[in-house]
Amino acid sequence: MAMFRSLVASAQQRQPPAGPAGGDSGLEAQFSCPICLEVYHRPVAIGSCGHTFCGECLQPCLQVPSPLCPLCRLPFDPKKVDKASHVEKQLSSYKAPCRGCNKKVTLAKMRVHISSCLKVQEQMANCPKFVPVVPTSQPIPSNIPNRSTFACPYCGARNLDQQELVKHCVESHRSDPNRVVCPICSAMPWGDPSYKSANFLQHLLHRHKFSYDTFVDYSIDEEAAFQAALALSLSEN
Repeated sequence: MAMFRSLVASAQQRQPPAGPAGGDSGLEAQFSCPICLEVYHRPVAIGSCGHTFCGECLQPCLQVPSPLCPLCRLPFDPKKVDKASHVEKQLSSYKAPCRGCNKKVTLAKMRVHISSCLKVQEQMANCPKFVPVVPTSQPIPSNIPNRSTFACPYCGARNLDQQELVKHCVESHRSDPNRVVCPICSAMPWGDPSYKSANFLQHLLHRHKFSYDTFVDYSIDEEAAFQAALALSLSEN
């Protein structure tokens, strides 16, 4: 119960003040939507946490199965999002200076005024232009290692998919003592092309027995038969 009271008190503290205690200069910020950063337009409030947003800004959050408040990330019931009538009344009651011409305008009309204020438009025109980031240094797709087929690190046999590589190494290299680099791991973005596995065959059986990209369900009998064949091959080593 104490935690619930604390949550309610915290939500109330985050609400816009009842009056222009901070003066005219801070009013626009106090009544700005946390999403679009403009003065509220048709504001709505989330019932559980009390946070207020423009109705249009909050709309995308209402389209997901389990919405979270964009500000505090607490889950909320979309059916308990109501029109913030008290905020609308405050928007109609308070005036604040335009950020461009300093003319005092009712907060409810601030958006319309800013869209036509020449001073604001001039400020926006002088803002730094967007500059695209430098071209990526990542390799182009044609240079990305092939992650579908691999070469045997023991004998160099090529064009083996993941399961074929496992089968090939079990059948042909069970007694090979050489330490080799796993071609599957080294083809991944996180792979280390210089790391040599101490027991490559065991590594294959534990990490790469199935290809998860093309995984299909095996029946219980097929899986049991596969496991038995692998166990037999290892016992013969």
